[in-house]
Amino acid sequence: MAKGFFTDTTLCIGCKACEVACKQWNQLPAEDFSLSGMSYDNTTDLGATTWRHVAFIEQFDKGSGQFMGLEGMNGGAGSAAIAERVAADGADDGFLGESRWLMMSNVCKHCTNSGCLECCPTGAIIRNEFGDVYVQPDICNGCGYCQIACPFGVIELNSTDGRAWKCTLCYDRQKDGLTPACAKACPTQSIQFGEVSELQERARERVGALHARGVTDAYLYGVDERGSVGALNAFFLLVDKPEVYNLPEQPHVPQAQVLPSYLVTAATGALLGAATLLTLLLRRRTS
Repeated sequence: MAKGFFTDTTLCIGCKACEVACKQWNQLPAEDFSLSGMSYDNTTDLGATTWRHVAFIEQFDKGSGQFMGLEGMNGGAGSAAIAERVAADGADDGFLGESRWLMMSNVCKHCTNSGCLECCPTGAIIRNEFGDVYVQPDICNGCGYCQIACPFGVIELNSTDGRAWKCTLCYDRQKDGLTPACAKACPTQSIQFGEVSELQERARERVGALHARGVTDAYLYGVDERGSVGALNAFFLLVDKPEVYNLPEQPHVPQAQVLPSYLVTAATGALLGAATLLTLLLRRRTS
């Protein structure tokens, strides 16, 4: 049975313990502590040396009653509903008006149909015995095909050694029967580790409980995916649109477009050939 992560963003408090634990266990270098302009986020995104990343998404629009997402994106009807509930409860929103923070600990999705694995020309990327997508650093030649093929922008080439790196789901810890470092360090159980089928069942129960409490925005991202990536072995409980969390609404691997592209090219060629032949026949008749 495949193992993976269930990340419940409603429980995330933005402490970044998962980031620190990941870096400490995997001996990854620290990031620059200068201001990034992304709220309290100095790492800004996943990368070759950041395999867990906690995003701070501030949503506020003073006085309008509308939540705002990244770059002024409206949070949508679900967010407006939460705003109404907050207002009804008489919460003091201060000078920011009605507001909230969404926090999400992002990670490699270990896709069922992994674009990076399918395009790797050296066989460096494999699916290990735990069902995780794993990059073998001693085989990677740094071609970068995997970086282009990932629909989530997770995998990245390290500028120091030129090889591709991403979350290993703590493969070394799993082999010793240990929980991955990020899940072990999470103080709120926002990150849960286990067999994917069990996590999915647990996640559906959590969504049902949230709906019963009035948080009807809650839904699972990556469980019932119908796109070319299939279900995600690291999936999320979200309360806003995927793009608010910098996730694609319908993720697809580039390989899924190859056959349609070939068909379009073949059809275009046939059409142009027929048009050329027809033109030649008409010229013969008129000459």
